[in-house]
Amino acid sequence: MRPHVPGRDSELGSALSSTGGVGRGYNTSARAKLLTWPVLAWGLWDWGSAAFNAVITTFVFSVYLTSAPFGDPADSESALSVGLTIAGACIALLAPVTGQRSDRAGRSVFWLGVYTAIVVAVSAALYFVLPEPGYLWLGITLLGVGNVFFELASVNYNGLLSRLATKDRVGAVSGLGWGMGYLGGIVLLLILYVGFISPEVGWFGVTDQDGMDVRVSMLVSAGWFGLCAIPVLVTQSGKRAWRRWAAIEDTDYGAARSLAGLEAEPADPVQAPPRIMRHESLVASYKHLWRTLVGLYRTHPEVLWFLLAAAVFRDGLAGVFTYGGIIAQNTFGFSPADVIVFAVAANVVAGVATIAAGRLDDLLGPRRVIIGALVILVVAGLLVFLLHAAGARVFWVLGLVLSGCVGPAQSAARSFLARLVPQGREGEIFGLYATTGRAVSFMAPAMYGGSIWLGTRIMGGGAGYWGILGIVTVLAVGLLLMLRVHDPSGRISVGE
Repeated sequence: MRPHVPGRDSELGSALSSTGGVGRGYNTSARAKLLTWPVLAWGLWDWGSAAFNAVITTFVFSVYLTSAPFGDPADSESALSVGLTIAGACIALLAPVTGQRSDRAGRSVFWLGVYTAIVVAVSAALYFVLPEPGYLWLGITLLGVGNVFFELASVNYNGLLSRLATKDRVGAVSGLGWGMGYLGGIVLLLILYVGFISPEVGWFGVTDQDGMDVRVSMLVSAGWFGLCAIPVLVTQSGKRAWRRWAAIEDTDYGAARSLAGLEAEPADPVQAPPRIMRHESLVASYKHLWRTLVGLYRTHPEVLWFLLAAAVFRDGLAGVFTYGGIIAQNTFGFSPADVIVFAVAANVVAGVATIAAGRLDDLLGPRRVIIGALVILVVAGLLVFLLHAAGARVFWVLGLVLSGCVGPAQSAARSFLARLVPQGREGEIFGLYATTGRAVSFMAPAMYGGSIWLGTRIMGGGAGYWGILGIVTVLAVGLLLMLRVHDPSGRISVGE
């Protein structure tokens, strides 16, 4: 039962009078108030998290770690792949049960803070990885540990989405956060590039001697993420947060209430529900997880279909960004500088498109946004393959089209799940979301490599562009699986 909130009945009455009844009748002025401080504070975590998943994992530290000073680059890349594979297995095993345990203890925000703090500490510790072969495995270990705790933090972070907005605004909020992540990564990359990495002598006299430019960049990245994570931890803790959560729950379950009323804090506090501290073993947590899966299979098989479809197409989406730069350089003749400029442009387009698509998510439903984005991705990918000899201008156009569809599909997948997760089970279900994604993360790399192998057998040398067919295949399979999934009509009920 939802808690009764003294002083809130008058707000509900005014909502009824201003909207004309129960249901979708939110007035225009109420719906305009989306950019509230709790929503922006939540989005700032996404903005700051790009310090780890863009700067550290993708563009800067992983490149540094596989450079010549650490040994043969091919051997370093192989070792890094092994380390990240082990990290991925740990995430797949731990994400659902850690999310479940934080749900059952009622401490999702607390564990978000703990896991984020560990990621920040690991990011700062990368400063001690010197450009010498003996430090390679230290760097790989730290990067692997950071990936594990970043994903565990993301499970709790994503679980907060349903507490920030009513169902008719979840798409816009999710798109805002995801878009802020893209834009935040570019802003930080530009700061680090201009301040430390590009100049011979950077800010504070930093040079590239002993890899100091990259190592100092890791300290800046750690501070960036840590500072950006503080607002969500503050706004989602305490009685004020519980008042907002209770009001959103009341609206989602049928009481007419305007978003303007949501922003006016009730005079009397709502007490947070008592925390259920269940001290259980990890084995018991896995047994509980199995019961959840069985319950979903029996009562809501469409959720399992969505988890499968999302796992497949999200791997294809990751492949678009992972291999986009390689295709640009090796097939369309981009120079390394061109690739960097394209990466900046692609992330800006992705960020803006994702924020804009959040509105479509609320208007049309997340399923249509996902399917529309996947259709465009498949068509654009096939055009990249067919027009591989048409020059760089073609890839600029098609590449930016591809980039503009990746974020909306990812954001809509998150909002899809947020709309149906039962209250108090967010961590567990989003943990399953993370696990299924990791379980099929081999698909895009395998299909990319397999397609190039096939192209080489058919065309001979210079068949690198065939790799795009592998990515398109993964996206197409995800699209076909998504076609049998329907938009969420309400929160599901999962037995304990």
